[in-house]
Amino acid sequence: MEQNLLRETFPVGSLACNCTLLGDRASGEAVVVDPGLAVRGGPAHILGRLRALGLRLTQILITHAHIDHVGGALALKKATGAPILLHRADLPLLGMMDAQAGWLRVAPPPVAQPDALLTDGQRIGIAALPGLVLHTPGHTEGSVCLLFPAAGLLLAGDTLFAGTVGRTDLPGGDMGKLLRSLREQLLPLPGSTVVVPGHGAETTIGQEGERNPFLRGLA
Repeated sequence: MEQNLLRETFPVGSLACNCTLLGDRASGEAVVVDPGLAVRGGPAHILGRLRALGLRLTQILITHAHIDHVGGALALKKATGAPILLHRADLPLLGMMDAQAGWLRVAPPPVAQPDALLTDGQRIGIAALPGLVLHTPGHTEGSVCLLFPAAGLLLAGDTLFAGTVGRTDLPGGDMGKLLRSLREQLLPLPGSTVVVPGHGAETTIGQEGERNPFLRGLA
């Protein structure tokens, strides 16, 4: 990325969701993707990094509405005023936050309707680092991946992981749709594209096309 642009990815919450901060030192703009579920302390680490870097949050982007990805979004919005963006098809999951909290045996976090809806092909990000929404249903109906072509970067949510793919046994999951999303939306990307999954280690599209058993048969 250019000298003034930065990316920080760090695990947040009890399920170590990969939260990504993208910023531009020149303009002071930043976006945060998947602020996670901070059981204690709210979005303190995210806010601390924004302050330390002198950045102003302009968007809170959610790859899907599972509690470990969206649970901290409202607290971050209240602290910064930044809007929350989520795909329409995951609104039912957002309304199931009490049930999702029950799966993890934690208190349900406060949530609210998104300020805007993400759509396939929509432009997001910051002026110096524009991104593109890829609707990738399968893990959930409203799952999206966020592609930043200039940086060769894909924020994949729980659609694609190093060596595997997202689970499909929770409400809204569908393995057929997930495989189609991988084949049609992700496999055509350049092999050098860096993939930041929703949890765990980074990888590349090329590595997953060669080694991931779910992707090898799709090429």
